[in-house]
Amino acid sequence: MVEEVVSVAPPPAPAHAARGLGTRSTPRRLAEISGDVEERLPPGIGEFARVLGGGVVPGSVVLIGGDPGIGKSTLLLQVALEMAKDLTVLYVSGEESERQIKMRALRLLRAETDETHPSYAGSEKELAIPDRLFLVTETNLAMIFEHIQAVKPGLLILDSVQTTYIQELDSSAGSVTQVRETASRLRELAKSSGVAVFLIGHVTKEGAIAGPRILEHIVDTVLYLEGDRFQSYRLLRSVKNRFGATSEVGVFEMRERGLVEVANPSEAFLAERMVNAPGSAIAVTMEGTRPILVEIQGLTSPTSFGNPRRTPNGIDFNRLLLTTAVLTRRVGLRLGEQDIFVNVVGGISIDEPAADLAVATAIASSLRGQPVRADAVLIGEVGLSGELRMVGQMPARLREAAKLGFRAAIVPRRLRRGEPWPDDIQIIEARSLRQALEQALLGGVDKSD
Repeated sequence: MVEEVVSVAPPPAPAHAARGLGTRSTPRRLAEISGDVEERLPPGIGEFARVLGGGVVPGSVVLIGGDPGIGKSTLLLQVALEMAKDLTVLYVSGEESERQIKMRALRLLRAETDETHPSYAGSEKELAIPDRLFLVTETNLAMIFEHIQAVKPGLLILDSVQTTYIQELDSSAGSVTQVRETASRLRELAKSSGVAVFLIGHVTKEGAIAGPRILEHIVDTVLYLEGDRFQSYRLLRSVKNRFGATSEVGVFEMRERGLVEVANPSEAFLAERMVNAPGSAIAVTMEGTRPILVEIQGLTSPTSFGNPRRTPNGIDFNRLLLTTAVLTRRVGLRLGEQDIFVNVVGGISIDEPAADLAVATAIASSLRGQPVRADAVLIGEVGLSGELRMVGQMPARLREAAKLGFRAAIVPRRLRRGEPWPDDIQIIEARSLRQALEQALLGGVDKSD
């Protein structure tokens, strides 16, 4: 329940006056409206453009959320520095001073100018600071609209939507009413004037965007910047996109010169892998339209407590319980007195069931002390009867594995004809989890287990 105090409003504006910068709308026949694909604006960062669906759409509203200190402001400042080379950009900050933002921009430009010497102390004149990038620190939305009328930007970046307030409303900034109305008026601005708007949003303890749920319905695109603060990798995940694929992911690495895009994330995630170590298996997960190879580590240890622990990092807890139960009941592994730990290397989180086979193999490998085939990837969903089930986009997963040098793939047996398998990787089909473990573990599985 939210209390809204209604105050005496000024005389109403004419019916054609919009709250943003728009003009009067008129109905048009659908056949008369142009259906040409609108040209997108290049953001200058390939991974960012990939997640957006190819670039920034004029008139779109993009909401970016993430934990504090994860790199949201850094990423959008990099985008502003790149896009200001071709169009006018207005960066509005309600959380940092102009001097703080200028210092960050100089640090990013200096590190990019001479990456081998991060302490490069060149003067501002030597750095390529775009002349079309404007900066203002303001939280009053009416004042922000006045700045927009004066600057006439092609891109507006607001940091953040929770710090912006509307003076006519008595509630404080960040409240449900303020966030909803601020987002609605910025949407009217974007749709009527063609200005692309980027909003930075705070998140709650559970990781969801702070504020009313309607905020995510108002905007066109919702992006989450994820990652472990103790890891250098950051994942920009799309959970809603009216102009591109949903669940698309861009991979970045936090360095001295900001967020640097990772062109081949699979190779980066497997760089520190220890070959032929028990408890290590390679899974192929689909992040949007991109297959990514990740290392899944499993560790079993005799428990010191009455109830054994199940500790996942990067996979769903209930999925780990299901996999453990199938290994115990259908394969016969004695896990009732073992603590089980599962970790996805690199800080990435896997939600799809295609990693079930790799998780089960990593656990069995650790328990038996037998390494997994170093040249094989494991793809498949594990059913409650111990059967393996096919997952989607299998040819794309196999091609990515073959491109990285893997020579074999253990997959569920295909019962229906579909797209042919790639020729440059050996396909080992298994009907059950036990058969897959016999093929994956060096030494097989003891039948008497």
